[in-house]
Amino acid sequence: MPRTVAMFEGVYPLIKDRLDALGLDIDVITFDADGRFGPDRLAPGEMRLDYLWFSSRQGKLGMKQPDAFAMALACQHVGVLQTYNAGLDDPFYARMAANGTRLSNSSAQGVAIAEYVIGQVMSVLQPIALQRQQQAEKRWRITPFREISQTNWLIVGFGPIGTAIAKRVKAFEAGVMAVRRSPVPDRNVDRMGTATDLVEMLAEADVVVLACPLNDATRGLAGPDFFAALKPGAILINIARGGVVDDAALLAALENGTVETAILDVFGAEPLPEDDPYWTHPKVRLTPHTSFAGDGGTGRWDQLFLDNIARFMRGERLIREVDPGDL
Repeated sequence: MPRTVAMFEGVYPLIKDRLDALGLDIDVITFDADGRFGPDRLAPGEMRLDYLWFSSRQGKLGMKQPDAFAMALACQHVGVLQTYNAGLDDPFYARMAANGTRLSNSSAQGVAIAEYVIGQVMSVLQPIALQRQQQAEKRWRITPFREISQTNWLIVGFGPIGTAIAKRVKAFEAGVMAVRRSPVPDRNVDRMGTATDLVEMLAEADVVVLACPLNDATRGLAGPDFFAALKPGAILINIARGGVVDDAALLAALENGTVETAILDVFGAEPLPEDDPYWTHPKVRLTPHTSFAGDGGTGRWDQLFLDNIARFMRGERLIREVDPGDL
């Protein structure tokens, strides 16, 4: 019996040929921006779905994320939900899991976020603005800079994003430490530890990248004790979630020099309010949750869906399938 696979109506034409080429025994049904299904515009409460795919494109094509969440929750049954989100800290995902839905998150952002991290750190270490100024002034003067190869990095959270960062950092011959729940060795990590090793590792870190999920264990992780343990003059990068950082503690660390530069892409409130001190702080480099927005992400999101729907039909575990206990 064919399995029912649902996706946004604007996305289906873009993936149809590649999906058809897999030769799977599936019936595809599409939903519109109002959360109605098929040509008859059936309400979600009438739908039992074997597989629901949230494509990264559907927001740009007219369906807002809150509407997609409400639609999924209203369905009679959803066997699998594959989402474009990497972090599943929104309560929606826990509610879906509680309803018996299997969840698969995304690793497609890893490449883009890793390149964002490298680019931002290089822009701190390299005197690019000064070099441009000297060019404009026709001034011939050497501009010394700090090499990445002489730095020690600590990556807090070692999923697909942390792994992608470590691979690129190691190519610069920098030292790499990482913290994860299970200290499984990785060829690009010199020292792998758990949360119990964090304080010791912070004392050695020139660059700290927060790449962990937001949950009860990590909320406010970068707080007073974290910064007290940190090597003075470090660079802090947050591409995890805003809630991982205690903002008051970070601002204090910036003022006392523990943190030389903070590169922040995520915040507790988004969009960031105009009166937030991060906007104008001289030691903060702020971006509007844009680290994922590389031009290759959409293709990787699509491929992850194609790989996973084939696995699903073969009865195999999905790529990036999430343990409900981790939500």
